[in-house]
Amino acid sequence: MEMAAAAEPTWYSLKDEELLKLRICDLGVKIEGSELEARVGQVNNELAARGVNLRPDCYLGDEWFSPAGVPAIAMPFYLAHPRLKSLETHQMMEVEGGTPEWCLMLLRHECGHAIDHAYDFSSRGEWQAVFGSPATEYAPDTYRPRPYSRSFVQHLPNWYAQAHPDEDFAETFAVWLASDPEAWRQHYQGWKALEKLEFVHSLMQEAAKTPPAAKRKRRISEASKLRKTLDRYYAARRKLYAEDFPDFYDADLRAMFQNGAPGAETAAKVMRRNRAALVESIVQWTGQRKYTVSMLVRKLILRCQELKLTAPQDPVRLHFELAAYLAALVTNHMYTGRFKRSV
Repeated sequence: MEMAAAAEPTWYSLKDEELLKLRICDLGVKIEGSELEARVGQVNNELAARGVNLRPDCYLGDEWFSPAGVPAIAMPFYLAHPRLKSLETHQMMEVEGGTPEWCLMLLRHECGHAIDHAYDFSSRGEWQAVFGSPATEYAPDTYRPRPYSRSFVQHLPNWYAQAHPDEDFAETFAVWLASDPEAWRQHYQGWKALEKLEFVHSLMQEAAKTPPAAKRKRRISEASKLRKTLDRYYAARRKLYAEDFPDFYDADLRAMFQNGAPGAETAAKVMRRNRAALVESIVQWTGQRKYTVSMLVRKLILRCQELKLTAPQDPVRLHFELAAYLAALVTNHMYTGRFKRSV
């Protein structure tokens, strides 16, 4: 006898503008029965296979994080239903953790934080000798990575292990968890990062024999208790990732489009036609959020339109200049939090 398929929630067929009026707590989404259930199950199986006894408490929150001092993992609520993933795409242009592979990478990373919260490894002098002080200023949006450094593992994009000692540990743990010792020893042979992996390996052997010190399971920003509407939620996130652009971009835009002849195609039209390709390539090679890059391009298009700029006669050169200029702005934003310096 076949079981009846679970009924879709009442908001499943709502249009985006209607769905945005709902509160997050009223969505009623759960990990159980969603695609996340299998992801959590896989990571728990990996923990068991590596001999780690802890199973972090996983719940739906408003973003990816592990609450400080709590052996738990919050996963964004929008991953629990395809309709919410669709809304996330429309609002932010990408879904963080939206594919099985990406989701597992983030889960393993947050699991590293949860393990540290459970055993308080980062308070030890030996941990700090390997990874650095956890008291180091935390600036994940403006750190300056060294792409060719072999002192750090490479797991999440943007060389995220270099953002902070806590992230270095979480990234190293994620690599340790994802593959057996033979694999990561071979992959990182000759790297200083191998010493970190070996250190994590020794810590996990200790954890296999020792119960965790942290027992709290306090859930912060739990989706079932968030009373803000989806509209307010996305407005806040867009404000976080976007930026208002002053008119000091005008000189750059005029320099690129200064050769436009009367009657030539407008600069705004040229940028609109190439917008998708520009955004995709810059996101691919810089690792910046798609929403952030797209907003930058959109606002520069509007500025070109306001300035009534026209395109030069050499389209090939223009395409190269546009791509290089946008990549420079986005890269500067990754390192400094600003697209362009005002001095």
